[in-house]
Amino acid sequence: MYVCLCKGVSDRQIRQSVDDGARSWRQVQNETGCATQCGKCACVGKQIMRDAVREAMVADVESLAYAV
Repeated sequence: MYVCLCKGVSDRQIRQSVDDGARSWRQVQNETGCATQCGKCACVGKQIMRDAVREAMVADVESLAYAV
């Protein structure tokens, strides 16, 4: 789904940014351009980023648990 119509940023692009290592909203903005024009999408974009970061952290913890 498109999150930022001004820059054409989708939720998948935000999640990919997190998968590529972004852990802050500023990093996601720099990589995707989301919410850098009118800003109306910032709340939704931040929530998608938070969810993606949370999922990435859980996956990291689970992979550590299996490694031990």
